[in-house]
Amino acid sequence: MKSSLLVATYNWPDALEVCLLSALNQTVEAFEIVIADDGSTEDTRELIERLQKTTTLPIRHVWHEDKGYRKTIVLNKALAQTQGDYIIQIDGDIILDSHFIEDHQRYSKRGIYCAGSRTLLDAELTNTVQAEKRFTIRPFERGIRRRWSGLRLLWLAPFIFGDALRHDNIRSCNISYWRDDLIAANGFNEEICGWGCEDKELAARLTVAGIRRRKVKFAAVQHHLNHAKESRDRLEVNDAILTKTVEDHLLRCKIGVDQYL
Repeated sequence: MKSSLLVATYNWPDALEVCLLSALNQTVEAFEIVIADDGSTEDTRELIERLQKTTTLPIRHVWHEDKGYRKTIVLNKALAQTQGDYIIQIDGDIILDSHFIEDHQRYSKRGIYCAGSRTLLDAELTNTVQAEKRFTIRPFERGIRRRWSGLRLLWLAPFIFGDALRHDNIRSCNISYWRDDLIAANGFNEEICGWGCEDKELAARLTVAGIRRRKVKFAAVQHHLNHAKESRDRLEVNDAILTKTVEDHLLRCKIGVDQYL
């Protein structure tokens, strides 16, 4: 099985650098990195090109023009270019434990998608790891919230399942699915723009299709860098789209990845 690490980013190259450095420090090698860039400026492209020269791992940069928050669109464009059987999705403001991809692959199974959690780094620790270009986080160092999510305890992880039918507590920064399941659902719903609900709405469609959630805890560890909150001005509209998807038991979205395949 070959995996594709799908990384969403926008105009934060310092964060993306430590994110990609952690991705290049994984315990497995059979994967590719596909970066879904929602219109970042030239410094992000220069960073990616520099890192491409340091590794034999495939790194592809999928970019479109900045016309506002259009994450679902660029995710679909990037998804269409993935070559892996299995998609592991993160954001570009995340530092990955070195076993992150190994753990997602460990729990991959037909008929399920995997949803993990994250720790939250405070502003001071975020500034430190960016300044030092540090891509390893000790679980008990200062500046970490939700510390339990930073513990990798594989002996305990198999006993954590969660509600297989829930879609409302999904985080797109730590989720994985079979690529053909995403294509069957038509990928991300491009009617959703602005921050919020694109991950939950996709999970709702997967649930209707019979794909069940596998909660991943004490494995697939990641750490979220501190930043200001995104604008929530589209949240009410996006939530209404999610509600309609759930109420109408929709399997596919109308405007999705099929236009790029």
